[in-house]
Amino acid sequence: MKKMLSLVLTLAMLLTLAAPALSEDRHEITGSEYPLYVGSVNFGSMPLYFLDGVTDLPYMEATNVHELIASLMNSPAGDFAYSMESEGSVFKLIRKNLKDPGAVDEGAYAAFDFDRDVITFSDHDLFCWKPGATTVLDTTAIPTFNAAGEPSILQKIDRGNLDRYGDPLVVRCGDYGIDLILQDGKYLIPLQTIVDFIFAPARGQNLFFNGQILYLAQTISLGDALYYAAPAGERSEALAQYGYRELCMMLDYFYGLKDAHKIESFDRLFRSAFFDRMLTDPSPVDADIALNLLINDYLDDGHSTWRASSYLAGSVDYSIPRGAAVSGIFEEMDRYKEARKKFYPDGIPGYEEIGNTAYITFDGFEVPSLADMEGYYLAQDVSAFSDTDVIGLIMKAHAQITRENSPVENVVLDLSCNGGGMNDVAAFVLGWLLGEVSISVENPMTGAMSTAVYRADVNRDRKFDEKDTVSDRNIFCLTSPCSFSNANMVACILKDTHRVTMMGRTSAGGSCEVQNASSAWGSSFTISSPRRSSFLKNGSFYDIDRGADPDYLISRPEKYYDRQALTDYINSLY
Repeated sequence: MKKMLSLVLTLAMLLTLAAPALSEDRHEITGSEYPLYVGSVNFGSMPLYFLDGVTDLPYMEATNVHELIASLMNSPAGDFAYSMESEGSVFKLIRKNLKDPGAVDEGAYAAFDFDRDVITFSDHDLFCWKPGATTVLDTTAIPTFNAAGEPSILQKIDRGNLDRYGDPLVVRCGDYGIDLILQDGKYLIPLQTIVDFIFAPARGQNLFFNGQILYLAQTISLGDALYYAAPAGERSEALAQYGYRELCMMLDYFYGLKDAHKIESFDRLFRSAFFDRMLTDPSPVDADIALNLLINDYLDDGHSTWRASSYLAGSVDYSIPRGAAVSGIFEEMDRYKEARKKFYPDGIPGYEEIGNTAYITFDGFEVPSLADMEGYYLAQDVSAFSDTDVIGLIMKAHAQITRENSPVENVVLDLSCNGGGMNDVAAFVLGWLLGEVSISVENPMTGAMSTAVYRADVNRDRKFDEKDTVSDRNIFCLTSPCSFSNANMVACILKDTHRVTMMGRTSAGGSCEVQNASSAWGSSFTISSPRRSSFLKNGSFYDIDRGADPDYLISRPEKYYDRQALTDYINSLY
């Protein structure tokens, strides 16, 4: 009897979710042009369409989707061309490789079947190829050459690169009660569906609609006055129902830790937590609170974060406590930073020498701008680089370590309070320490895998050779329970080389790339995407979410920062 009741309840939930959000009958279609803003800059206008008098649930016509994709998703060099074609109920967007017409990614497409309410990507990773990318799952954005054709600070070398392309991805919108509308010669697709499955994974950007403007941004902050200039209010029934269904569909496909969290479907999770009522309520405040609770309490993975409320809710600052796991990382971070202050009350230097040991310390893989890589070559003196500019800090440290008559035999990378940051900067640091580094990424959603091999130009001579690395020294890495995201990735790669001695405690994990996301009613958040940093061993990809274990345990935070004692201990190991 219990099994039968469970089956009936599960079937009822599935039937409820699959019920059509809008009638299949003919609709009254209206349209209007809306200004498109990137920050405070107006980039023209885009037409949006609405059904049956509902003015807060916008649709895009497929030809306008093509125009926007063609302008936003191409590489700086114009390596791709986007075209469109239609036949009956099927509209197809096609990405063509102009750089290498014979390449295996020729003709990647997204086909919208308006009869079946299905979107089919021949290869989602290829269709969403990021501008400037050189591999199918490229995680870096630094150009490898400048405008004059000279090498930049990061080189991707041919040897060892691997691209394993993914399987077709079928998005069954109809199973979620989401209609693609073909009427009067117009192919109408909900705006948020286009954002979730194309713009956010390809560009890391969302297209927010507030009833007055379209606002292109990675995420929304409470200071975005243009976005919050629209009046607050309740959601229409159509928006509330579609917003819930689209959120379930997006998370089912794109939440990268769904299996690890044992989430069968997000509709089932929302119903078991009674969030479905809040998420389908006309109140945008209730819906945002439910979404915030999902992120902080149920996902709680460090990369999934709440950013800002919907314009309909107003610029409300929700102060909901972080979940247990993320709170634990922050509590550990506070503990380690307090211990560090006892030894460095005025702040820890980015570079420090203690006898024969150099310590390099930074709390995030950050640089002022990835767009200004030429600035490193134009700078005259590396000593002028700020410690907060990690690439500049590494260049400065390298000059000190390799100077004439340098006493440095040991190089220690301190990631004990490092919470992550930019992939490009992590690749640069790894290239400096190892000389050559392989970084692997996989996408379990599509089956795609990619490995890229990097070298770094640390001494700024536009060459990539043994003069750019400290791999001939004894390399150590300090990790702690708050070494998260890219700090964890760097630690795992260093650990796997068996050329670096790991010290401290197991790093904090965080293998998934961050994906900027949004709700159909306009709230802003991030999630852990399906793209996972991995390491390649014996031809197989292994996830790094469990962290890197130390070779030598450091029992208390204070022992990380008593550097004279730590230096003595390091020297005793040889």
